[in-house]
Amino acid sequence: MKTMLKTTATGMALALTATAATAEGELVVYHWFEYMPQELLDKFTAETGIKVTMDTYDSNEAMLASLKAGALGTYDVAVPGDYMVSILAGEGLLDTIAEGELVNKGNIAPEWADPSFDPGRASSIPYQWGSTSFMVDTAVYGGDIDTTDILFNPPAELSGKINMLDSQGEVLAMAALHLGMEQCSTDREKLKSMNAMLQEAKGHWASFNSDTAKEVLVSGDAAVGQIYDGFGAKARSERASLKYAFPTQGYVVWMDNVVLLRDAPNRINALKFMDFLLEPENIAAVSNYARYASGVSGTADHLDPELATLPESNPSAEAGAGVFIEVCDEATQAVYDQIWTNLKK
Repeated sequence: MKTMLKTTATGMALALTATAATAEGELVVYHWFEYMPQELLDKFTAETGIKVTMDTYDSNEAMLASLKAGALGTYDVAVPGDYMVSILAGEGLLDTIAEGELVNKGNIAPEWADPSFDPGRASSIPYQWGSTSFMVDTAVYGGDIDTTDILFNPPAELSGKINMLDSQGEVLAMAALHLGMEQCSTDREKLKSMNAMLQEAKGHWASFNSDTAKEVLVSGDAAVGQIYDGFGAKARSERASLKYAFPTQGYVVWMDNVVLLRDAPNRINALKFMDFLLEPENIAAVSNYARYASGVSGTADHLDPELATLPESNPSAEAGAGVFIEVCDEATQAVYDQIWTNLKK
């Protein structure tokens, strides 16, 4: 979910050594950091004899850049968010799963079986879903936190103590919610307003970091941090004064998905791994570890009962609507890319 430059370099380096990971009985996974228990990978290896190698990234955009820079053909599967599945498909980076190649496809929950970002699940299976918002250390600030003003127009107590995710999608979607504007707007005046608002807000931020989003909150280095709900639940378990916000303006919702990559060096093993993750007991182990919900039916008996009552997973009645990140057309996306580039300078 480090910077795009660093991840891209890593992907290119791995591409040079890809031949070492193409032997029969291996699987190469490209995944978010701290998102799958090692015990589950060990179980897959024990059941199948397939050795798993996993590399990680810290944002959808970093993963895309790495694949386009030469890592395609290195990895068998990746785990992009909903909107990124559409982008990967549009870039021709995904393989198609033929009918009957996944024995457990019927275990996909009906509400996730035919998503707009991958109709009919042509190239993906559901992995985990949740929300992106932010946490506030209530020992530092005791006011109302359920507003995006905390990020973009913070009170003096929080200025200079805010960590934002190093993720264009989440930051700009939250900015659009704050301004009450549609995503993928083509209105030049609205886009100018967003750019100006973000430039001013940046003066209140201490950092852009995704892979230490939890650690900076737990350590107290940040008093506010944009974060994913499951990651937030883990942070609260280590620092009880942290509270997850559900802003009245709204928040981001997402679904991560396991996709079959084009030119997968171990395609058959990739399909075995996807089938493995469609077994309720196995995907429930991911939920118990990562603290998110899955998109597979039949997991209830395998889940930690605490998951149902996590405050990070239960918006209040006053919370605004959750929204998925939208995919813009090429010309509009170029404008948003420039806003992001300006923000990161």
